[in-house]
Amino acid sequence: MKRNEMVLYYTPAPAPHIPLMKSVLVRMGVRIKNVAPEQSRQTVGWLAGLPGFEEIPETDTESGSQPAIPEELLIMKNFSSRRIDELLMNLRRAGVPRIALKAIVTESNSGWTLYELYTELKKEHEAMTVKTAASSLQTDAGPQKDR
Repeated sequence: MKRNEMVLYYTPAPAPHIPLMKSVLVRMGVRIKNVAPEQSRQTVGWLAGLPGFEEIPETDTESGSQPAIPEELLIMKNFSSRRIDELLMNLRRAGVPRIALKAIVTESNSGWTLYELYTELKKEHEAMTVKTAASSLQTDAGPQKDR
């Protein structure tokens, strides 16, 4: 059964690994949708082509300027856990640098703007980085002995 997998890919600037990433997605039969910086105020649902979501006209955005997203985003739609693992493994094997901010389109985040999703992913990533660093420090210090 074909799940109509799609990746929404956002990058603030051209990067040399983009052709490698796109070739992996094409080989896997995954549809690619490039998201432009000026679409940062659109909902994830609209960008992913979900029914019930409409494009937000430029005139409806506050102040007319788009919030800047300075990092790459990889947003997956209709992926199973196995296919996510397969995608990440194939990207790594192709030499695509790790994309830190990744998400799956969900019922909860489909109503968020791309910028809102970015800020949430950034917070989660920073929290996990701190947690991982703290855990690593504890492991490196070894067991503590009472003096």
